[in-house]
Amino acid sequence: MGYDLARFQGDVDEELICPICSGVLEEPLQAVACEHAFCRGCITEWLSRQPTCPVDRNPITNNNLRAVPRILRNLLSRLNITCENAMYGCTLVLKLDTLAAHIEECEHNPKRPLPCEKGCGFVIPKDEYKDHNCFRELRSLVHSQQQKMGELKTEINDQNLVINELKRELNLVKDFMRAMRVSNPAMRAIADQMERDEVMRWCNGLARARVTRWGGMISTPDDALQLMIKRALSESGCPPHILEDLMENCHERRWPRGLSSLETRQNNRRIYENYICRRVPGKQAVLVLQCDNTHMNEDVMVEPGLVMIFAHGIE
Repeated sequence: MGYDLARFQGDVDEELICPICSGVLEEPLQAVACEHAFCRGCITEWLSRQPTCPVDRNPITNNNLRAVPRILRNLLSRLNITCENAMYGCTLVLKLDTLAAHIEECEHNPKRPLPCEKGCGFVIPKDEYKDHNCFRELRSLVHSQQQKMGELKTEINDQNLVINELKRELNLVKDFMRAMRVSNPAMRAIADQMERDEVMRWCNGLARARVTRWGGMISTPDDALQLMIKRALSESGCPPHILEDLMENCHERRWPRGLSSLETRQNNRRIYENYICRRVPGKQAVLVLQCDNTHMNEDVMVEPGLVMIFAHGIE
């Protein structure tokens, strides 16, 4: 709907009048073919009922509308209009293009948002301020948040049921593949490839990491530290068929000879700069996976990869 013509001071050119609502154009759009201009709201509602121009009845659709020319927008912007809060005491007359900004700040605007001064943190429309009750509004907010939490918990439970069912089906497929692998060489090759692909997908989903202090390596982690790293790997989606091997390879007793002792590690430190490392999510630890490090010599790599835990120095 357009602006009420009675709010404007001086004459308004009829080219600036919407032929549908007879008000001054608000957010004007123009039909491409006939160049008739209308308020956005007016022409949108009109076309929802009949796809014709309200003036000459030529067929048009929403796709045939465009913004009005700049000269028409400039003419509209220069019109003088009274504030829509005049009935509440505002006496300002301003240019149409500054009206929207003024309305937001107008002290007479009954819907101007005001912060509650009682400490609840709510912002209330001016005309509702006197009836505002902090306790009632906070209680309503808590109730709505509890409802949302309940809905989210229900949705999470439903999703967990679906995930568990998918995991069960996946485990059945893996069990079947393992059984077939024993009796059928072709199936053994397919299963091996599937496992390699699973490792690659997981590997590619992990962030790359850089070790800045190889001297901070913990080569003999205790059981509690190993359990924490194992949990992080499992939560990151580590394929179950390599998880135990990786955890075995987090202790120097299972490391290759190029890492087997402190003296060896110190002598080979420059070689370690060539490792491609992946971050164990949320931990001061990296994965050095065989699939990432085929360029490394056998004396510094082991299948399916190494887990290196550090006191510090991971980026």
